[in-house]
Amino acid sequence: MTTVVCFGDSITARKEGNPSPALTYKLSQKLPNYNFINAGVSGNTTEQAIERFAADVIAKKPDYVTVLFGSNDSATYRLVDLELFKRNITTFAKVIGPSKTILISPPPVDESLQENRSNESLLQYTTVVREVAEETGSHYIDFFTAMYSREDYKELLVGEKNDGLHFGEAGYDMLSDLIAQKLIEINLNHPKKGLLEKVIGLFFEKEK
Repeated sequence: MTTVVCFGDSITARKEGNPSPALTYKLSQKLPNYNFINAGVSGNTTEQAIERFAADVIAKKPDYVTVLFGSNDSATYRLVDLELFKRNITTFAKVIGPSKTILISPPPVDESLQENRSNESLLQYTTVVREVAEETGSHYIDFFTAMYSREDYKELLVGEKNDGLHFGEAGYDMLSDLIAQKLIEINLNHPKKGLLEKVIGLFFEKEK
């Protein structure tokens, strides 16, 4: 079974009313032949995450790792500057291995509810994540653009806390779809893709 570790902050960790963290719960439903491990810790910046990286990610011997940070790194009260953020994200990608790494840009925020985060700043962190993906050859998901380009993006950001940052079902549906589609895309190019036909069929059947 393919093991995927989802590494991140509260965006990765929150349950939002689900039996377990929303992201990995939804992914497990969409791709039941995969083993999803949640390695999200609320409040983490990349500086804190790098301290637990070996134990929470590498020790799990994953086939793939999603890396989603930036929401806290960009916050004015705990700012991790862009250069250090880039260095940390690059470290994650190189140690995991670019072919196994799926870098995800941070989501936008509802600025009317967020005093310490701005979409202008988050776009800068998104640019860094994209640059690292290009420079290392890692896989990339532009979550920021996927959500921010929607006219109703603020509605997608409504969750239990309703703080303009921690989203609920709609946001996790979007994020889990993007990750599931990326995993399918990667595995379609895998030399053993024939073994994955059942998994892919299950996903698209659920999407109908």
